[in-house]
Amino acid sequence: MILDIAVDLDYEMPEPTDLILQIEAAFLPDQQVWNPGISMNATEHFNRIEGEDGIGERIMLRTTGNYSCSYRARVEINRTEQAIEPLEFVPIHQLPSDAVRYLMPSRYCPSDQMQSFVAAEFGDSMGGERIAAMRDWINTRYQYVPGSSGPQTTAIDTFIQRQGVCRDFAHVLIALARASAIPARFVSVYAPYVDPQDFHAVVEVYLGGSWHLIDATGMARANQIVRIGVGQDAAEVPFLSSFGPAFLQTQTVNVNVVG
Repeated sequence: MILDIAVDLDYEMPEPTDLILQIEAAFLPDQQVWNPGISMNATEHFNRIEGEDGIGERIMLRTTGNYSCSYRARVEINRTEQAIEPLEFVPIHQLPSDAVRYLMPSRYCPSDQMQSFVAAEFGDSMGGERIAAMRDWINTRYQYVPGSSGPQTTAIDTFIQRQGVCRDFAHVLIALARASAIPARFVSVYAPYVDPQDFHAVVEVYLGGSWHLIDATGMARANQIVRIGVGQDAAEVPFLSSFGPAFLQTQTVNVNVVG
C-alpha cells in the first residue's frame, strides 16, 4: 500500500517556549518514505535527536509567537498482515533487552492493577491467542467517542468508562498485555481509514521473537500503518510536547491511499 501524508500545524506561543516535535514517518525496513519534506517558520533553535528505541526522530525546537509547520511524505508499506493467534508467548527470561522495559507499568498503563482481571477473563489462553481475545474484547465493549477523554486519562479510567479515543484503546490493550507478561508498547502512526482523520495510536506486542502491530479500534490493519515513533505510553511519543504555554490555532492530518 502507498499512502500520501499531509500534516499542517499552527500554534501560538506567547513567550519563548521549548517544543519537541515527532510527526515524521520513521525510516524502517517495512516502510519506505519517499520525498519527505517538513517546513516551518523561523525558530530560535532546531535540532534532531533519535526517537525511542531508535525508531523515528524527534525535532527539538525553541520558538516564540506563531509557530506553523507542514509535513508531506509518500510512504510505501512493505509489510504483510500476519494472524496474531498462532504467535507464541516468549518466556520473560528469554526476552531481548529492548523488550523488557515494556513489561513494566507506566504512567498511563498501570498494568499491575489489572492482573486479577486478566487472570479471570483471559486465563484460558496464552500468547497471540490471548492478545487476539483482548483486542476483540476491547473492540466489542468500548465506544470510540472523540472528546471523551483528556491528557490525564489512564487505562484504568478508560477500563471503567468503556469509551475513549485511539490512545485510550491502546493504553487498555497495553495494560492488559503487560499484566499477562507480554511486552507491549505504544505506537504513534498514520493510517488511511481513521475517522475522523488525525494522528493515530496502536500497539506493538512482542510475540514469537518479534514485534507485531495491533489496533484495538479496528480502524487500521498492520499492512495499512505508517509508524512514527514508539514508547511505553502516550507520554513518550506525543506528536508535540510543549514546555510552556502553547495555544492551538489549527491542525489538520490527511492520509490518503495512492491509486
